[in-house]
Amino acid sequence: MELKVFTLPTCSVCSVAKMIALEVARKYDVAFRVVNMATKEGLGEGSAYRLMSAPSIVIDDDVVVRGHLISKERLEEEVKKRLESWRARVSE
Repeated sequence: MELKVFTLPTCSVCSVAKMIALEVARKYDVAFRVVNMATKEGLGEGSAYRLMSAPSIVIDDDVVVRGHLISKERLEEEVKKRLESWRARVSE
């Protein structure tokens, strides 16, 4: 599982989104990556998810939030839900 935070240098709350996402990623031992949409590569990756604003958060290929902050609790719920689903598929 990978948790990706899409940011822009002009975003006033992106640093908070990164901090929240990093804490959740560490707590649940999932990969974490920051994608700067001000770069050509970052813009391309963001476009693949149809992201036009920051902060945005993607877990694997699912867009969890577009262009606003998500609470740590809500992000944890999203991660736990996906981990439980993954574990259920693996145990079948």
